Order: sequence, then structure tokens, then C-alpha cells
Amino acid sequence: MTKLNTLADWLGERLPELIAEHRVPGAVIGVYANGEHLERAAGVLNTRTGVPVTTDSLFQIGSVSKVWTATLALQLVEDGKLDLDLPIRAYLPEFRLADESAATLITTRHLLCHTAGFEGDRFTDTGRGDGAIARYVELLGEAPQLFEPGELFSYNNAGYVVIGRIIETLRGRPYIQCLREHLIQPLELAHTATDAEEAILHRAAVGHFPSGPEGSPQPAGVWALPRSLAPAGSALTMSARDLLTFARGRLSDDGGVLGAEAIHAMRPEHSRVPPVTAHGDTWALGWEIFHVGGHTIYGHNGDTIGQSAFLRLLPERDIAVALLTNGGEGVLLHHRLLGHVLRELAGIELPALPVPSPGTIDASRYLGGYGNSVADITISQDGSGAIWAEQVPAGEYAGFAPPQRFQLLPYHGDTLITAQPNQGVHRLLTFLGDDGHGKARFLHDGRALPRRSDAPRPPAPILGGGSRTAGQPTTGGVSW
Repeated sequence: MTKLNTLADWLGERLPELIAEHRVPGAVIGVYANGEHLERAAGVLNTRTGVPVTTDSLFQIGSVSKVWTATLALQLVEDGKLDLDLPIRAYLPEFRLADESAATLITTRHLLCHTAGFEGDRFTDTGRGDGAIARYVELLGEAPQLFEPGELFSYNNAGYVVIGRIIETLRGRPYIQCLREHLIQPLELAHTATDAEEAILHRAAVGHFPSGPEGSPQPAGVWALPRSLAPAGSALTMSARDLLTFARGRLSDDGGVLGAEAIHAMRPEHSRVPPVTAHGDTWALGWEIFHVGGHTIYGHNGDTIGQSAFLRLLPERDIAVALLTNGGEGVLLHHRLLGHVLRELAGIELPALPVPSPGTIDASRYLGGYGNSVADITISQDGSGAIWAEQVPAGEYAGFAPPQRFQLLPYHGDTLITAQPNQGVHRLLTFLGDDGHGKARFLHDGRALPRRSDAPRPPAPILGGGSRTAGQPTTGGVSW
């Protein structure tokens, strides 16, 4: 019996138990290793209907789509149509930001590795037509610049929408059509959809949210994020096997839809990432990179409305792992499953997820308010030395979700950790830079949230053709 057969038996037995333990309604895991595949499924696609998950069921992959967008961009590099180091204005003369000088400097490479520096948490619905992405990019003229291009990593959904618009412009076709013609059809993906109308032709999962601290998962009221976010992760829905088929092409020098030079060009590290729970420590072109015990793992996570996806590649061992879930403690489930797979197939031990330990520090450098267009976070310290964070939805999301107040404990250096877990995971917050007055310039939780002045913030208008929808992101540290 091969290791993969032994692993298949373990997954068949343990997956139903683990999804129950972590309140995940349904999940599919796929593993590729040295030419062999396995998939195992458990649970239900929708707790309201009770339809079972099967290995050919479709789940949204969320921001894992960014690797697909990066692949489309590298195809254009191969074709001689795109230079990653030319300013975006070379391809999109109409590109505007609130900071005109930054808009003239930002390159596609900055966008690919999340170092462009403008605020990217904008989830504006600009309609369902082929012009949605173009209209979204037009509205970025109001996006503020947080730091100089190339200075810092800050996860940027909007940046990937701009890449999608570059792809549309250079190909002369809508982004979704480019996905189909240059990736989905060449890879012969039979269980992949780009919208709800296609997904309904398959066994498609529905996202779920907890009904309370101890409540059972309930179906979300909305299925997907707006089409305008397609290049960042709102469109692609697929089976675990189809995701692994795409991933296999990134493991070898014969990627099918991408040549060896481009495959390797996507891997070098471009920016270091402050500590973020369950994410990589550096970033490449589309990929986040995890350094684990001398091994280099490439991957990406994806979160949409109540669904979470995880993809990991270990090129040195020809291994790829995909996990698709529709609610619950997806990060914990993924950590346990990936940990077992890597231990069995590659002898690699994953480090434990971060947990807090008691302690007090002088937090004076961190105190004050930080925020972006969707959230404000205020850090305070009480008389006993306890550090508190109060997070309030802002702008378009003000009043859409209740404020949260949580205690922070010392973790390492300028990184603090939440005392209590959310969905089983303790969140890390890192304080970076100096504002010129001895205070931290940014609170970083994957995004760089700048320190706010004492001036009151103006209300943010609701832009675009859509409306707010239940389950859309409401904090600065979501939707990876």
C-alpha cells in the first residue's frame, strides 16, 4: 500500500469527524503527489437542503483566484505584451488615484506582490456586465495612498482588479472571457464556473456563518461578492480536482498554460510580510510563501461569503494540497489536515498556530486610532495594564456589523495577539514605523492601517450600481 493509499484511508475516516469538530458544514480535500491524486468529501453543501458534498462539488476559491490572475498577467509577459516594471499608465493611461504622483509610479509588479501602497479594501458593486471591472477602476481616483510604492506589504484586493483591467485592455476581451480562453479551456476544467448561472449546473456549495457563539452554521443570505472583484477573487468556483489541475502546472517546468521561465519568475520573494496568522512570511508574484523547517511552500488562501479555500504547493516534492470549505473553523481544519498530509508524504512538521501567553507591556507607542475605508481600530491601555482594541465598521459598512472589543496580549516584539480566538484562531496585530512623535505609524494585520489624526473622518459615499450585501467584509483583515 502506497503512502497515498494510507492517507486516503485516514482522510476517509477522519474528515467527517474533523468537520464536525470544527463546525464546518462541508468540505472537500484534494491531494496530488508524484502523479497520483486523491479526493475525499464530507458534510453538506447547504444545511438548509442537506445535499451531501461529493468530490466533484464546486466551492468558491476566493482570493486563490489571484494566482490565476497573476498567471494571466505572466502569459502577457511571455507574449511580449506586458512589462511588469513599466508604470501602469503605460497600459491604462486613465488610471487615477487620490495621489497623482503615486499613480504615475505604480507598476504591475507592485500590484502583483501587494506593495502598491494605495488603499485596496474597496468592495464596490459596479454591476454584472462586462464593463464592471473598468467602472471599478475608474472609481479608484478616490483611493488614498498609504505609503510610497514599494515601501511596504499591504494586501490589496483593488490592485488585483487593476491587473484584471490591464489583462482586459491588452487582450481586448473581458476578464472572464480571458479566464475561459487562456486557463479554463486549455486545462480542460470540467467542474469550474465563473458565475452563479454556471455554478447552479453543478453541485455548488453555499457559504455559512455561525448563528451565535455556540450556534450551528446557517446559510449566508448572499452567494457571491460583486463581479467587479472577479480578478481579486469573486468569480471562480470549482472542484478540488480542477484546482489541483491548475496547481499541477505550477509545480513543474511544463505548466501547459505557462512556460518554465514564467513559472519560475513567479516564485522569487518580493516583499516580507509582518506576522499574520495562517499566512505566509513573504510574498512573490501572486503566491504567498511559507518557510517551514528549511522547506519552501507556495500557496494562497481565499475567503468569500462564508466559504474558505486553501491551496499549498511543495514543488521540491511534487505535492499539492487543496481544501475547500463552506463555513466554520476553516483555518483550524486546514492546519490539521495539511499538517497530517505533509507529515505523511514529506516528513514535514507544520509549526503550531500562534497562541497567547499572559503578560503586560508598555503599549504607549501603540495607543491611538488606526483605520481604512471599512474599519476603525482604537488601541487603549487601562489602569491595570491590559491592552484593548475596539474595532468599528466604517464608511460604507458603518452600522452594518456591531463593534468588537477584544483584549490584546504581548506576542513577539511589536506584534500583539488577541487574548480570545475568533473562529478558533488568535489574530496577530503588528505595529510598524514611527509617526514622527514616537508612536507607531501603522497597525498591520495583513493590511497596513495608518494612524488616524484627531480630525473627524468624513462619511464615505456608497458608490457603484450595487447595494450592500450581508456577509461582505467588514474589517481591515479579511478577504484574503
